[in-house]
Amino acid sequence: MTATDAEMRTDEDWWVYTGSGMPHDGITRLPPAPPWRAFGDPDDLTLPLPPQEQPSGSATRRLGRVRQASAYQADEREIHLVNLALHLRRPLLITGKPGVGKSTIAYAVAHELRLGPVLRWPITSRSALRDGLYAYDAIGRLHDAGIAGGTEPRDEPRIGRYLRLGALGTALLPWRHPRVLLIDEIDKSDVDLPNDLLNVFEEGEFEIPELSRLGPGDQEVMTSDLDRIATVPGGLVRCAEFPFVVLTSNAEREFPAAFLRRCVRLDVQAPDEKRLAAMVAAHLGGDDEEESARTELITEFLRRQREDGAALANDQLLNALLMAGRGMWNRKSGREIIQDVLLRPLSDG
Repeated sequence: MTATDAEMRTDEDWWVYTGSGMPHDGITRLPPAPPWRAFGDPDDLTLPLPPQEQPSGSATRRLGRVRQASAYQADEREIHLVNLALHLRRPLLITGKPGVGKSTIAYAVAHELRLGPVLRWPITSRSALRDGLYAYDAIGRLHDAGIAGGTEPRDEPRIGRYLRLGALGTALLPWRHPRVLLIDEIDKSDVDLPNDLLNVFEEGEFEIPELSRLGPGDQEVMTSDLDRIATVPGGLVRCAEFPFVVLTSNAEREFPAAFLRRCVRLDVQAPDEKRLAAMVAAHLGGDDEEESARTELITEFLRRQREDGAALANDQLLNALLMAGRGMWNRKSGREIIQDVLLRPLSDG
């Protein structure tokens, strides 16, 4: 949204996420969960806070993600539905065409509410529930114990060294504030995965049989935060606050009714000219010398979408504007390359 829009809009009293792009402690104002969605003690100050440092990747990449999150231009309806999902402790199912910013919403919420690095689970046709919960390297454990290769067994290493929680499993650890979990492109999954997720979403917990067989004691395991470990009592991972779950879909399939009724559903539309201009300014800054090229490119981008029905992503426009600002727009050949290559419809083979 533009600065004028932000000035005119009065944030709702019940909003936790405001879409401002500026980090704040609003998550501390989130009311207690409804009784049917309460999983732990909200006043337990011994629970860990979400980590505030990215666990991996270069500093440049981290800064890029922060900039992307802070630059996201959420409209009022999107802000309403994000807050509905936060208050109700329900997953947010976001549907829209590729490139409209569905996954960016997860990063924007995590950034503004200081909920730590986004835990991302990219879905493929082979993804199963276990992939999101945890992975166990049984062969590695046998090898290190000296069983593999016919050697005599030594002291058996602790099992937690060979068990890593997946993105979903890490999100379901007992955090003081909800972690942000992005389940990306859920419509690419096997037909059974949405139904398999229902029990975990309803119960807020799951069992790790490899640990529960060891009895009621605590076991330390690795997590998707890479450099962090977690303690799992009796093989049961149970959340204290239901994570903020964002599921994205390109609308390539239908989902079971039982799955849909447990989600808050948000349909993201392609941005209009005003919203695109605000997004560009947030990403690339304001430059009067480039204003004419920006206006022309935004107009052409929208024309191709509306009149030609072209499938175009927001980041294609950003790439085109970036190269236009570096001199390509000053020559006819450069303009043709920008329009024919950088703004080429995604549906073109």
